[in-house]
Amino acid sequence: MPERPVPAAADETGTLAAPTTPWGILQRLGPGLIIAASIVGSGELILTTKTGAEAGYSLLWLILIGCVVKVFVQVEIGRFTIVEGRSTMEAMNMVQPKLGVSWMVWFWLAMFLTSLAQLGGICGGVGQSLAMTFPLRGDFIDHLQTGAAMPVINGFSDISIAKLQQVLTCDDVVWSIIVAVATSVMLVLGRYNLIQTVSTILVAGFTLVTMFDVAALPFFSDIELSWADIRHGLSFHLPEKVGKDDPLVTALATFGIIGVGANELIAYPYWCLEKGYASFVGVRNAGADWAERARGWLRVMRWDSWCSMVIYTFATIAFYMLGAAVLNKRGLDMTGFKLVYNLAAMYTDVFGRAGQYVFLIGAFAVLYSTFFVALAGHSRVVADALRAFHLGARTEADRQWWVKLLSGAFPIICLLCYIFWRDPGRLVAWSGFMQTLMLPMLGGMAIWNRYKHCDPRVAPGRLWDVMLWISMGAMVVVGVWAVYANLLAPHAQLLAD
Repeated sequence: MPERPVPAAADETGTLAAPTTPWGILQRLGPGLIIAASIVGSGELILTTKTGAEAGYSLLWLILIGCVVKVFVQVEIGRFTIVEGRSTMEAMNMVQPKLGVSWMVWFWLAMFLTSLAQLGGICGGVGQSLAMTFPLRGDFIDHLQTGAAMPVINGFSDISIAKLQQVLTCDDVVWSIIVAVATSVMLVLGRYNLIQTVSTILVAGFTLVTMFDVAALPFFSDIELSWADIRHGLSFHLPEKVGKDDPLVTALATFGIIGVGANELIAYPYWCLEKGYASFVGVRNAGADWAERARGWLRVMRWDSWCSMVIYTFATIAFYMLGAAVLNKRGLDMTGFKLVYNLAAMYTDVFGRAGQYVFLIGAFAVLYSTFFVALAGHSRVVADALRAFHLGARTEADRQWWVKLLSGAFPIICLLCYIFWRDPGRLVAWSGFMQTLMLPMLGGMAIWNRYKHCDPRVAPGRLWDVMLWISMGAMVVVGVWAVYANLLAPHAQLLAD
């Protein structure tokens, strides 16, 4: 039996011709799969299901668009990195005007801080899922079952030892501490490949279980899921506000975080660099060989982006449909401590009592993969940002040192975010809002680079340009609406009252 061909090695200059066969291209995929493992996490498991719970099927069209439309900007940002050999942070720091660094870098810094809060919510979600699966003292489960009122810390000004003793349940915090410390150790030691492989397998398995759960609901429960519901969800309807929750506001935050969110758009080129796409192309020159290599590796990068899009789109739709079919019709509480607990209800109709454990194991898989991969990406981006701020990482050795330091520190910071604000859904929603605001900026940067810096020999065609502008337009519309819905409308209502 003939052996499978292995990917060719780079020559002495570091450059390498891109594969041309489908099998050869598949062997060179990777950055998109890393992003997919990060994407199928907080946005899909928490915000997407929360949107379905609040809006029913009405916003299925927005979820689908949110997964597909941002890929064009992702590819364009990746094109700049592969052709120019420059990172996303370098590209953002080229945007004028500057106050020390580009205004866009300053906004990224604000978004990054909310992202740490988001990952704090994810760390807490992982801790909660473990506390329900493997209780230590059992206090977290007791609190969920009794439904006792428990105050939530709403800022550092409210913190005191006495209040912490009143607020904190033990099990979820202990498990969150274990998760954060273990993540710090693994990221510092650089054991990425093993964890990423295991996380990808777990995420893939849980996604398949979720898709099966959606398909099996009509046969194992009294919940009906019909093609009429799906058609309604794809008919561009807007849901009505029910009570204090506005499902459209939740959906806009979801749009910023599902699919390729702003953080993933920023991190993706770094994984392309580590995969070797840019080094295989080599430094840009006027030679025909360079142009051929560039076109080849850009084709590989497009395959990488679109294959990952198919994976996370199916997962996102499955989570949304469960939220609409189960959580919306049962009116379950999707805030605070009961968030992860009630998400398990999506699986009990099909899998019975075992469904809770199916969900909790899967929740650990998808949330932890996001926590791990996102922090790995953040450590690389922030180390690069320090160079932009002239604070460190002047050499590659310095940058690697900062990556390890930040990799160890970020999980602990995220843990503190969860301890001081015990609402994973709210923490994730904050980050979704900031990422929604960042999206049009990244879209504008991608278009600027397309027309200002793109080498004509590797420029995309007219149809691609049209889709890129549509992608940018969708990001602008959602960003503007997010500002109105979250900032201007509540202020106007307050003045009216």
